[in-house]
Amino acid sequence: MNDVVSKIRNYRRRIENRELVWIPLTDGRRLAARIVLPKTAGKKPVPAILEYIPYRRRDGTRARDEGTMSWFAGNGYAYARVDISGSGDSQGLIEDEYVKREQDDAIEIIAWLSQQPWCSGSVGMIGISWGGFNGLQVAARQPPALKAVISLCSTVDRYHDDVHFMGGCLLNDNLDWGAAFFTYGSLPPDPEMVGKRKWRSMWRHRLENVELYPGLWLAHQRRDAFWRHGSVIENYAAIKTPVLAVSGWADGYTAAVFRLVENLRSPCKGLVGPWGHKYPHQGVPGPAIGFLQECKHWWDRWLKGVPNGVEDLPDMRLYLQSPARAKPHFDQRAGRWVGIKRWPASEVKPVRFSIKGNTLVKSAQSQAALHTFTSPQSTGTAGGEWCAYSLGKVAPELPLDQREDDAGSLVFDTLPLKSDLKIVGRTLVRLRIAANKPQALIAVRLSDVHPDGAVSRITYGLLNLSHRVSHARPSRLKRGEFYDVTVELNEIAQLVPAGHRLRLALSTSYWPMAWPSPENATLTLDTGGTSLSLPLLSHEKDLMPVEFEEVEQGSTLSISIAEPGQESRLFVRDLAAERTDYVATRDDGDYVIDDIGTRLRIRKHKKYSVTDEQPTSSEASIDWRFSYQRGDWDATVLTSTKMRCDKDNFYLTATVTALDKGKPFYKRKINKTLPRDNI
Repeated sequence: MNDVVSKIRNYRRRIENRELVWIPLTDGRRLAARIVLPKTAGKKPVPAILEYIPYRRRDGTRARDEGTMSWFAGNGYAYARVDISGSGDSQGLIEDEYVKREQDDAIEIIAWLSQQPWCSGSVGMIGISWGGFNGLQVAARQPPALKAVISLCSTVDRYHDDVHFMGGCLLNDNLDWGAAFFTYGSLPPDPEMVGKRKWRSMWRHRLENVELYPGLWLAHQRRDAFWRHGSVIENYAAIKTPVLAVSGWADGYTAAVFRLVENLRSPCKGLVGPWGHKYPHQGVPGPAIGFLQECKHWWDRWLKGVPNGVEDLPDMRLYLQSPARAKPHFDQRAGRWVGIKRWPASEVKPVRFSIKGNTLVKSAQSQAALHTFTSPQSTGTAGGEWCAYSLGKVAPELPLDQREDDAGSLVFDTLPLKSDLKIVGRTLVRLRIAANKPQALIAVRLSDVHPDGAVSRITYGLLNLSHRVSHARPSRLKRGEFYDVTVELNEIAQLVPAGHRLRLALSTSYWPMAWPSPENATLTLDTGGTSLSLPLLSHEKDLMPVEFEEVEQGSTLSISIAEPGQESRLFVRDLAAERTDYVATRDDGDYVIDDIGTRLRIRKHKKYSVTDEQPTSSEASIDWRFSYQRGDWDATVLTSTKMRCDKDNFYLTATVTALDKGKPFYKRKINKTLPRDNI
């Protein structure tokens, strides 16, 4: 794979690295921070930028932090990377994602930063994923010193648009991410940071108290108070700070950019490129952009009061993707940037497509006909990952040619298009549908059919039909009764050229992305009540130009690689058993972070299985191994997390094993049975 080419800025002579700074909290806990700031900040105080996540600032995100922190410090800002309580070297425990205590701690951190002699009193929050979430959540708490937020790859609705559920369907990423989080909660602190006498007791305390997070989340299969907490959609008006919202089309967290720009009353701008779950200056698929400069413009305006006009930027800067044959990975994605001055945009108009016969046509009225279909449980193997986390390594995470999935689906095509279509925004699909079981899901895909028959997915959406009215109050289906439902497809900006066709594909499964329904359901579609509302860019005369500076970063981290890493993703079909296995492996290799002398080895093995006619055969297992070595410090954590089901329950089993210098230090096994609640 091609690496992103960056212009390296060496600011080392102008900046100071404070490797460990303890931030005291009122309850006596101390949080570990790394702070990089200009050497002149003691005489000329500067604003502080806070990134607040649980991924180990000392040895977890260090490579990324090195370039980012040094760049911002070299450009007049102090950058603080703080480990959330119970993670990295910080005291306390990780209770769960986004708990109130995490927010309370952030408010104390912000106040502490603002009062330091090197700080001007203004603080901004930045972060991707977890750090994007809590930036919004903390902004809603309105700490006085927090003046602006940059939130990347985040969500406004923890139930509907996060890693756990999609359209009320259980995502397999709930287990995947949960197993990773279970592992992170079990990792040891660094003896050099917390002391050689203390690190083992801190480690044991974490191991004894770590939660089996997938089980905690599966105890809340409805959108209840558990999920409403931390979902800023509950009260957008609480966010009064300016927000720059960022994501990528290959990411799982695109919707928040649109929801924030549509609903915040404070200044808010949206930016969506072709990238996966990446900072845009490291963005893959490319083109990457000079994102650190974009951040500096934002911080200069809202933290320093520089009148640079960022409030006059287009509401939305979107990368309009050109058509491309489906591949599991792109280094670069063809397309162009468009600037939409105001969002929602008057130049984006919904155009209705309906069904006549077996054809998708531009029409307000569909022709009534009944189509009955049942998909093999393995339908969805061409769907790619829900969120493309690892792009830029060797991992093929993007959706494949859709013809294999289309073979197990009900499909409707347009005739070859007579003119180009520019899809910009969220597509809505309205269906009139009946099921022969009390529970069922439907996956809806919109695809580009190339003249030679190749099929590239444009966007998709899922709906658990028990959640057709409400995610808070699901209700079972009456067999044979028709319901009018709406499926929201993920936002996209995509050109479909003349001569190509649009395809609407419907399936009753979407594995391995979504956990199967309890029973093999047959759905009947009434095309008379089915339509597609497609957001089309009607003209470009009011669009604004979009330009970005070249990619820059600060100092690079020196890493000595003893053994290179590798990744693989495989589908294995057992013909005799009619079973499909999805097997993904990750090996980060064996390497040393030179400036701290820590040697790391991280490995992961993931396997999902399903049998064609037996949805309750679905199983998943995820194993992790983290090893840390330096001098006489030799600590290893191994976790194994498994899930299976029957019609009535989910069954979770997990083990965590800790080794100190290769000898057993701690072992624990957790079993949970969770009743299925309309999932």
